[in-house]
Amino acid sequence: MARPIKKEQIPHLQEAIKDTAWRLIAEFGAPALSLRAIGRALNITAPAIYNYFPDRDALVTALIIDAFTSFGDVQLKARDSFPATELLERFHAIGIAYRAWALSYPQRYHLIFGTPIPGYEQQQLEIIPSATRSISALISVIEDIRVAGKLKTDNFPVPEPGYEAQLSAMKTCTRNYHILSHGVALIVWSRVHGLVSLEIGGRLPPFGVSGDALYHYEMQSIARQFIKEEL
Repeated sequence: MARPIKKEQIPHLQEAIKDTAWRLIAEFGAPALSLRAIGRALNITAPAIYNYFPDRDALVTALIIDAFTSFGDVQLKARDSFPATELLERFHAIGIAYRAWALSYPQRYHLIFGTPIPGYEQQQLEIIPSATRSISALISVIEDIRVAGKLKTDNFPVPEPGYEAQLSAMKTCTRNYHILSHGVALIVWSRVHGLVSLEIGGRLPPFGVSGDALYHYEMQSIARQFIKEEL
């Protein structure tokens, strides 16, 4: 009787490969990730992995897409937990969900928002749809605030030329929102990203191990800066 091939010995091998990759990233860091190490952990040969991921970069791209998809699911669920008319509540819900997801999945957070993996060539065309979807909840709420006449953007910078193609790709995935909504979303994201990254890295003293108070303060500060009070 012929021996079964390795990939048939592990149910759902493709997912097992990705799960093992996340475990190795958590233990050794993303730069140490290799198909050979995954093969050893699963007790299979590296060539068996090629049926699903031809090289390490293909696996990393798949992990990034999965991370953005998970992040986007959480953001959209948070937005839709409030009616479309409750814009301020939606805005805050998205911000709270951002931090909660990052604290729950720090490896995924660092992979998509942290320092790039040395030698990894990012596949932008493959990643853009999931990446843009992940921020679509925030952009959509800011756009709704703008349409309602409640967005404060006095003296907001004009976009620099040269990024038309990237903006066009983003708009393909986030509808034809006004450029102001994209710009404000970028500022909001950069500010919450900074605090969350510091918290995950344990760099928030003297505000304690948890960044609850500081994060909520920043969310309120952002709302005051960009959203008119009568909303």
